[in-house]
Amino acid sequence: MKCCVFFMFMSTAGVILAEASNIEKTNEVDFTIPYMVYLQSFPEPCVGTLIHPQWVLTAAHCLSPVKIRLGIYQPNIKNQHEQTQSYSMTVPYPDFNSEYLSNDLMMIKLSEAAKLTTQVGTIAIAMEPLSLNESCFIPTWTWSKYKNLSDPDILTWINHYTRPYDECQNMQDERMSVNIMCVGQPLKTLTDIKEVSAAPAICSGRVHGILSWAKGSVTLGNEGFFTEISSYSRWIMSIIESY
Repeated sequence: MKCCVFFMFMSTAGVILAEASNIEKTNEVDFTIPYMVYLQSFPEPCVGTLIHPQWVLTAAHCLSPVKIRLGIYQPNIKNQHEQTQSYSMTVPYPDFNSEYLSNDLMMIKLSEAAKLTTQVGTIAIAMEPLSLNESCFIPTWTWSKYKNLSDPDILTWINHYTRPYDECQNMQDERMSVNIMCVGQPLKTLTDIKEVSAAPAICSGRVHGILSWAKGSVTLGNEGFFTEISSYSRWIMSIIESY
């Protein structure tokens, strides 16, 4: 029965949240990207992606959160639609390598199911790889002026085209991880913009990647390296079924 419910949420999210980049920002207080989750941890926060009412997908390199916040626009400001949660368990991918950031995925089970609203919603995971050169929507939070231990105050995003596999391998330098999806162009100028890690790559209405590392700022068009979700879809579903 769990499986059926899971697929129902996934398919619904795939339709409703197919193109978040088309959302009109008419009121910043009410505006959110519903599947984005703010994982508040120290010294650095991470982005989570709500793929099931009680499960968040993020990167394994992220620290366990001290607080989980859903339905927010600016993490530095609390709003009336926000849902605050704790977690009951974290499940990093068993073969995660912290040195090379390979298999950089983690599942977080919320202490209770999120209440799905217009501000909080799920999104489907990718079950098959992307076709070459597809456009992906990549949202995250940044700081207008970064200060250690402060929450970011800007929600930002970009549409990126994915890079061919051979180019992706050449872009990785010494890491050479498998199951990696690449976007962006080589860094041409230095920037002091700091982005929250583990941003999702949403392509064709599904989560196809979770940002593992970057060379520069992904939302400014620089190179980003994402764990390719379709390669882990069976593991993700088995975790939801098992726990």
